[in-house]
Amino acid sequence: MSLLQIILLGRKYLTLWPERAELMQFFSEYHAISISRFVCRYSLHFAVLVLALPFVANATDYVSQSIASSIFIASMPVQAYILLGVQADKFLPPGLATWYKEGVARINEQGGDVKLSVHKPKYFDLVTLLNLSYKG
Repeated sequence: MSLLQIILLGRKYLTLWPERAELMQFFSEYHAISISRFVCRYSLHFAVLVLALPFVANATDYVSQSIASSIFIASMPVQAYILLGVQADKFLPPGLATWYKEGVARINEQGGDVKLSVHKPKYFDLVTLLNLSYKG
């Protein structure tokens, strides 16, 4: 996978996670999802604030430091997408894979037509299943 594909996969992985507080109890990944949503939502605003602060405070000696800090802060969403993309491409551990296969079977029994990977499922497949479960 190329870096761009990983970033795009991470972005899709982030958007597919249902925004449900009860998922935090069952999935440790949901903490990373919550933090990533916060970072993607507010980091650019914070980067602009850090960049503008030396000019507003008339402290032009710190402009180079604020530029470097702003670039780092503005790159945080891309870093989050990369980490989530790598996570989404990993295979599920055996316990979660069994739970996932039961969930796919349960949805298909109820009249759904879920065509998700049952052989060696990945975290992305799990999130797709959760998204289908909480959407309906």
